[in-house]
Amino acid sequence: MSGGARLAIALGDPNGIGPEIALKALAALPQAERERFSVFGPGEVLRRTAHQLGLNDVLAGVRHHEAGTLEASAIAPGRIDAAAGASAVASATAAIRAVQAGDCDAVIACPHHETAIAQAGIAFSGYPSLVARVCGQPTDSVFLMLVGGGLRIVHVTLHESVRTALDRLHTDLIVRAARAGALACTRLGVASPRIGMFGINPHASEGELFGPEDAQMVVPAVEKLRAEGYRVSNPAGADTLLSEGGHDLYVAIFHDQGHIPIKLLSPKAASALSVGAGVLLCSVGHGSAMDIAGQGIAEPEAVLRSIQLVSTGRAAHGPSTPSARSPIEQ
Repeated sequence: MSGGARLAIALGDPNGIGPEIALKALAALPQAERERFSVFGPGEVLRRTAHQLGLNDVLAGVRHHEAGTLEASAIAPGRIDAAAGASAVASATAAIRAVQAGDCDAVIACPHHETAIAQAGIAFSGYPSLVARVCGQPTDSVFLMLVGGGLRIVHVTLHESVRTALDRLHTDLIVRAARAGALACTRLGVASPRIGMFGINPHASEGELFGPEDAQMVVPAVEKLRAEGYRVSNPAGADTLLSEGGHDLYVAIFHDQGHIPIKLLSPKAASALSVGAGVLLCSVGHGSAMDIAGQGIAEPEAVLRSIQLVSTGRAAHGPSTPSARSPIEQ
């Protein structure tokens, strides 16, 4: 995507730091740059936040689309509220639909609060599931890819117990996650990414010493991907592959395999991409920080990194993007 990409910003949970970091990020950009942004969320929350931060001129310089409107009684920075959870989903949904309609090129989503969304009675396991639902795709066709600290890691499973994740894990799911991650790398300027495949068990089971799961599911996935033209390592322990380096993309089987290294190397500054659908959504790699919401002290670096990543293919101080032949796009 070019630096002139038209971006939709979804405010996330309006009682969290989303409105604050969205406005602060826009304030950090040159005024002429703000014209390519559309903000989706409750207008009253934006107006209150802009007034508090002294950023009324910034709000006036971007297009605002009313979404996720809240009653005044539900606007309470720092409070977990079902109405705020529903608002976050509504704002992101409107932004995704704007991309589908061709009005925007991608979505930058501020942090949601999963408890608030659950209290609203909305089935939700992260932005990838929402992107899938709005785009009319199966939820297991859209995956989370974290970018930060010089790493890109796509997750096969996400917000679920390890037992549940293992029960629904299969070879084709691993293949689909790797394909989606590779295609996202291509969109971000990394052609033919070198893919590191994490194992399920420690040391990728050392044959079947620690269990049969890697031999049954991960090894066949690697073989299938290689047959399709992808450059994929043999399954290995996540610790070993990460310490060796040399890969453009890693495939994590479980949530913590991918989240821990990214958040260790890029605390509160990582970007999270929902990949595998026709709509590219990039969210910040941190939460809604209810403990500091409304205090004016939240930092917008993760939003700015996400904007730069989606606009240019590279996050600030992010990984190098070597070019090579184009991969097969599945």
